[in-house]
Amino acid sequence: MLRGVLKTIPFLALLLFISAGAASAQSRWNINGRERHQQRRIYNGVRSGELTGRETYRLEREQVRINRQEARFRRSGDGLSPRERLRLEREQNRASRDIYRQKHDNQHSPRTESTTRGNYGKETRRTTRLFLFLNLQENG
Repeated sequence: MLRGVLKTIPFLALLLFISAGAASAQSRWNINGRERHQQRRIYNGVRSGELTGRETYRLEREQVRINRQEARFRRSGDGLSPRERLRLEREQNRASRDIYRQKHDNQHSPRTESTTRGNYGKETRRTTRLFLFLNLQENG
């Protein structure tokens, strides 16, 4: 009897540890947290030159569309229904996949070479203005 209880204690401790980790991961990656993380990934892609201006524009428009969809869902009732949450998560998964693919498609912004010398060209200013405009539009 005692031997069976001693075998069960480590299993229960492991189960508790895993469930606590899953709960913290779920709260960390809620919808707004994922949106911020994806915005950061896009911004880092612009800064590193991994994203061209056109790619950035498309990815930002996708983020704006998801944000508007979320706002529409929230206005339609009391928060998000499970179905609406699932739909937003799918959209965010698709957006995350698009960000990854665009950052790793070996197309680089023409400004990449000039930024190593500290000379920021027109492409950088245009992309930065676009990034700021879309963020202001989203937040304002």
